[in-house]
Amino acid sequence: MITPTKEPVGSATPDVTIIGANDSRQNRTREMQLIPEALARAHMHDRLREAQRDRQSVRLIAARRMQRRAERASLRARRALAMAVMH
Repeated sequence: MITPTKEPVGSATPDVTIIGANDSRQNRTREMQLIPEALARAHMHDRLREAQRDRQSVRLIAARRMQRRAERASLRARRALAMAVMH
């Protein structure tokens, strides 16, 4: 009958420290818990950039509209002046 024998002290490589494994596991867990927050932050950043682009587009459209309006007013004024000079 073979009886299980214990290893002589110091003959095997030391076990991985449980404390180190727990720290590593806790770090992974903490990182996993922070992933949704990081995703939310990235999503919010994207939405802010999109909103800023939209605002720029709206301002550009308004500026072009005002420019066309000013050009038409200028043309009307020029015509009115020409009509006044001719008569």
